[in-house]
Amino acid sequence: MNNIIAMPMIIPLLTGIILVFLRHNTKTQRVLSILSSIGTVAVSLVILHQIQQEGILRLDFGGWLPPYGILFVADSFSMLLVVTTSIVTGILLIYAFSSIGQQFEHMFFYPFVFFLVAGVNGSFLTGDLFNLFVCFEVMLLSSYVLITMGGRKVQLIESIKYVTINVLSSWFFLMGIAYLYGTIGTLNMAHLSVRIAEVGQGPLLTVISLIFLIVFSLKAGLLLYFWLPGSYSVPPTVIAALFGALLTKVGMYALFRVFTLIFYHEPIITHTAIGVMAILTMIGGSVGALAYNDIRKIVSYNVVIAVGFILAGLAISTEIAFQGAIYYLIHDMIVKALLFLLAGTMIYLTGKTKIEEMSGLIRNYPALGWLFFITMLSLAGIPPLSGFIGKVFIGQGAIESGSFALLIVAFASGIFVLYSLLRIFLNSFWGETIINEDDDVPLKRGMLVPCILFAIMTVAIGIGVEALAPYVSDAARTLMNPEIYIEAVLQGNR
Repeated sequence: MNNIIAMPMIIPLLTGIILVFLRHNTKTQRVLSILSSIGTVAVSLVILHQIQQEGILRLDFGGWLPPYGILFVADSFSMLLVVTTSIVTGILLIYAFSSIGQQFEHMFFYPFVFFLVAGVNGSFLTGDLFNLFVCFEVMLLSSYVLITMGGRKVQLIESIKYVTINVLSSWFFLMGIAYLYGTIGTLNMAHLSVRIAEVGQGPLLTVISLIFLIVFSLKAGLLLYFWLPGSYSVPPTVIAALFGALLTKVGMYALFRVFTLIFYHEPIITHTAIGVMAILTMIGGSVGALAYNDIRKIVSYNVVIAVGFILAGLAISTEIAFQGAIYYLIHDMIVKALLFLLAGTMIYLTGKTKIEEMSGLIRNYPALGWLFFITMLSLAGIPPLSGFIGKVFIGQGAIESGSFALLIVAFASGIFVLYSLLRIFLNSFWGETIINEDDDVPLKRGMLVPCILFAIMTVAIGIGVEALAPYVSDAARTLMNPEIYIEAVLQGNR
């Protein structure tokens, strides 16, 4: 029994429950939050190392063998995302200590962060579709609370849109699960793959696959992203960073898992649709990033562009493209968290949200300016930062598969990312400073340190990519060869 596999979900879940009873003890909440994050990272790294030694790991709850029981499955793809999630959350909590305020700390902020992380990690680890739905709902219920924290009118307006869209997509998700179970008679992902390969992916199953495509596209912001820029631009900075770094990634993970393991038999329909949606998403995100002067909206539309870029790797569906998508997925979780923190810190220091209302910030806050510069280069894919290797591999995969439309749009979107962030950098950090000595707001160390840690990570991943390569290669190989996952899960119990 590999009971350790459940720990990345159990530790945050138990931490959240304990923190509910400590809401008025701020110091204890902070200490316990950091210790829990460190513990989750440590356990996740142990599991990731164990996978390299023993292969894909499986935990059967209650001793029920698949395909009958509930199970968690840990492969390199899921564990890379669990490790990144845990590290990003821990660093964001450090920022929260200096920014969120005691009012929110006494309103169950920390418990709901950990409930959200439990839902995210559970989504990455589950081996059946119904439990994927359950973990999605745990994550979403927590996000419903966090997005309204503060109670400002604009938050409530955007939260209504956010909740409505996610409730609707969850209903479609449940409907897709019901149709799939009625057709195939199982919800275990590995068993579904075997059964569909046996009976063939006929018209009915292809329609069901398109239902799942719509569901996960709504969750990830693939083409159906109209809810995302508003929803991600209204919460407090650290919550927006948590959303930008984690929430869309769960939808993207589900798309990769479902369309490489279960519905991969009709790529002319499903993967072509994903490719077209990825192109339209990158175009729409680029237009949005250039159209707005509100720094929060620009940053939110950069999330949309990244969704399209990463899922271009799924549409290409070669092993090298999968490697690129995984590298870029890890990079984006880190750098988007950093980008949201920097944008929120700029708003905190100036009290302004429009880029034309800020100027000369680098004179007052040089460290902040150069951190933004590093972030901009990383998102643009400039070597040796973390965004470079993912872009190269996706580009190589596009060339090898002849997906030149995806290649052109993907790299054009990178230019728009660079230009949109360069607008912020030139308008807000250069020129005459708008802050005189009397109005100079001190930059708290607790806000600066998390940004530095994220910047160090983007440099470290870019320079030390060889250390990450065996794990990413193993993850891409599993996505490319579903029989590896199937054999590890079913082990002949078909």
